[in-house]
Amino acid sequence: MASRSRVFAVVNQKGGVGKTTTAVNLAASFAVSERATLLVDLDPQANATSAFGVGPVSPQIYDALIGRCVMKDLATATDLRYLHVIPSGRDLYGAEIELVATPNRERRLERAFTDLRDAYELVLIDCPPSLGLLTLNALVAADAVIIPMQCEYYALEGLAGLLETIDAVRQRLNAELSLGGIVLTMADHRNTLCRQVEAEVRSHFGDQVFASVIPRNVRLSEAPSHGKPALLYDIQSKGSTSYLRLAEEILQRLALRESRIPPAVPGGGHAMPASAVGERKPGGDE
Repeated sequence: MASRSRVFAVVNQKGGVGKTTTAVNLAASFAVSERATLLVDLDPQANATSAFGVGPVSPQIYDALIGRCVMKDLATATDLRYLHVIPSGRDLYGAEIELVATPNRERRLERAFTDLRDAYELVLIDCPPSLGLLTLNALVAADAVIIPMQCEYYALEGLAGLLETIDAVRQRLNAELSLGGIVLTMADHRNTLCRQVEAEVRSHFGDQVFASVIPRNVRLSEAPSHGKPALLYDIQSKGSTSYLRLAEEILQRLALRESRIPPAVPGGGHAMPASAVGERKPGGDE
């Protein structure tokens, strides 16, 4: 199906590397650039959902994956006019077990997307910190993978395994899947090891590593507790400006040259026009 959107899976099987922080703040950065953006929370921990002050909600993405509802009905508005979120929740923990015996179980997310991909320019999927069935669904549905990688030695070992998984998915399930880029996160250039890891990653992967580096930043850690992305918590923080630069770098790579007319969104009308800040979808929170 032809689509004007670009779908990125934000993946790393190792926890604590800034994966959800990257998905949340990158989505917010696209939104303030007036790009119609959808953030899909595919992690049962639902941190990307709560990062925007959403939830717990019902139905959620679990219900779409098992066919109980359609994905477009889950799109929930945020405080950023150009950003919607597909919420997650604890029910998603059981999805991998329930879907095991389901035909084409690795394509459930891909199929659920068909009714809304054309509504957004950019879609980000926040994956769980594992390489299980949920992450596999994200890789099958995505056009490209963004890998947040902490500037530590053990991260290099995990990166090799993740790249092997991406290659296997490309060969067997999604020939169009590509490596969108590696994001170096939690960087502290006062640390010799951090500089060494960055140098090694860049020497091996070249321009597949984004030039923008995300530093260790207190504001990035504080923002989720306020139900906000860092941009709305403290736009002048180093974390916020780093993600804005990363978003611009990705947009430059994509070379988006599309019309500035906002695309249609689920429910009719047009996606988040005029103002950058909007109201929540009625009934979005319970």
